[in-house]
Amino acid sequence: MGFMDSYLREFDQELAGTRQILELVPDALLGWQAHDSLHTIGWVASHLADIPSWVEVTLNETSFDIAPVDGPKHETPVMDRTEEILSLFDENRAAARTLLAAATQQQLAVEWTLLQGGEPLFTRPRSELIRNLFINHVVHHRAFLIAYLRINGISCPCLYG
Repeated sequence: MGFMDSYLREFDQELAGTRQILELVPDALLGWQAHDSLHTIGWVASHLADIPSWVEVTLNETSFDIAPVDGPKHETPVMDRTEEILSLFDENRAAARTLLAAATQQQLAVEWTLLQGGEPLFTRPRSELIRNLFINHVVHHRAFLIAYLRINGISCPCLYG
């Protein structure tokens, strides 16, 4: 089994679990925050829906500036209803999977840079980024969402058995 075959199995598992958790988010809690310094449930859920869209820029460009000097910074599109979040998540997940399944070893070996205001934050081969920026990042924010839901009395399924 090659790298991408293994990765796609993990991608499918983690994003299926993420969808399960997103389905539990009630519209009434989208504005809830654990603390003023933390994001709302709606922001976290919207961020989870947005993350898979980053696959396109990662595979088709060699860099991305999250706060370009000459333009607006990247903002997570925050939605008002869980139905909208799920729709965006499903659309982005399907597009990401298609792009990843078609990725070549040559594409994956290319160095990719994340920038902020034109300054490099890091440069890594795309093969490393797809795990760090997509799987690990999704798991990280999904854990916050699960904690927030549980604080609000919403039972969440065990995702790992």
